[in-house]
Amino acid sequence: MPKASDLKRGEVVDLDGTPYRVKQLEARSPSSRGAATLYKIRFNNLITGQKRDESFKGDDFLASADFVSVPVQYSYKDGEHYVFMNTEDYAQYTLGQDVLDEQCHYLTEGLDGIVALLINDEIVAVDLPQSVILPIVETSPAIKGASASARTKPAHLSTGLVIQVPEYIENAEQIKVNTSNGKFMSRA
Repeated sequence: MPKASDLKRGEVVDLDGTPYRVKQLEARSPSSRGAATLYKIRFNNLITGQKRDESFKGDDFLASADFVSVPVQYSYKDGEHYVFMNTEDYAQYTLGQDVLDEQCHYLTEGLDGIVALLINDEIVAVDLPQSVILPIVETSPAIKGASASARTKPAHLSTGLVIQVPEYIENAEQIKVNTSNGKFMSRA
């Protein structure tokens, strides 16, 4: 049973018998003496996808949800659904685009390092690796000597994601992208 002060983004807890995942955390320190720090937390219902906002004191306990984490690999897209394969027993799971939301911009065929959350043998969410390597499809030409400046330019990636990259990056280069904030990390 984790305390509200120990929660991290992505953790799964049980609220009123329903599994919720922590989407955002915000700690608010009170101005009066002796008052407890409040944690405003936005949860996502793992079954219905609805959002729920709650506030807790730092020493409030929350119940852990009953779920199973399994390693999966992204296989392919079938219409509006994404198919993942369990790397241990080769079982396949399907997850809709509406559940994945922004995560679908980081998925490439054969992507490893993904962890699926299963409740009653049904996939409800996936955790992507910290970073992924994606090729640049289109960006403006590189500028010589641009490595000394911190200016950026937009780059269109193979998955449809558009991010800001340094001016020295060229078309068809492979880059490493942070999956938690969608920012350029380095060349691959």
